[in-house]
Amino acid sequence: MEKIKKAKRVQKCVAWSIIYFVLGIVAISTIFPYLWMVLASLKSGIEITTYPEKIFPSAPNLSAYVSAFQKLNLITGIKNTLLLEVFSVTFPPFVSALGAFAFAKLALPGKRVLLLTLLSSMMIPYAALMLPQYQIWQSLGLVGTLWPLIVPTFFGGALMTFFFVQYMQGVPTELFEAAKLDGAGYLLQFFGIMLPLVKPALTAQIVFSFVGTWNDYFIPSIYLNKTEVKTIQLQLLSLQQQQNNLIDMNIVMAGSVLSSIPMLAVFIFCQKFFIESLAISGIKG
Repeated sequence: MEKIKKAKRVQKCVAWSIIYFVLGIVAISTIFPYLWMVLASLKSGIEITTYPEKIFPSAPNLSAYVSAFQKLNLITGIKNTLLLEVFSVTFPPFVSALGAFAFAKLALPGKRVLLLTLLSSMMIPYAALMLPQYQIWQSLGLVGTLWPLIVPTFFGGALMTFFFVQYMQGVPTELFEAAKLDGAGYLLQFFGIMLPLVKPALTAQIVFSFVGTWNDYFIPSIYLNKTEVKTIQLQLLSLQQQQNNLIDMNIVMAGSVLSSIPMLAVFIFCQKFFIESLAISGIKG
């Protein structure tokens, strides 16, 4: 019996060792590109072009960061991006949660058909909508401004609405029936009962909205063709286009590090919300 227990302990130890080894390899392969970018930003222009390239800089320096600050319109990019963030983290989660409340808890006629119609809009590729939308904004004279990126935030999102519907369906309906008997209207039910109960889901969607807006490159590149309205990602592209050879690649790496710092901070301080969102989407389905 003792030998059997010992053999099981050995098997368990070997199994866990293999699991941790595989997870360690995955973690290293995930972290290494970012680490290489940081180390490359500390190299000189000549050193970054040497072959074979060394991972660690021989004489670390911050000259690339100084050049990036001089060439990258960092303040303008951050200001424009943060302005978009104010709208993207405020309106889409709130409007989507309000619409999801109607789908999940109200006696809305034909709400199943309406929800399926809303979700079917996700099947339309953005490439099919890109040209008509551009022509609309161009006819309004708003191309080259932030309005084409701000106005859509006022209407929420189909995927976000579906996410909230899945979560709100798990909230007991009896709470709202009791509130209705006490004279509470729909808005009071939403703000007083539903919002506090969906706080984890709401916070998770706010975090995802912030990350998505900060990292968004494609849509801003369509409408923002002026330097004074470009976001941080477009400013980074402009910095890359200014470099004529690989000798200046350390400057591009420095700009990339600077633009990634807010996202790194968000991930560190809000990682529990990422985990909660995965748990919510898995359990409430």
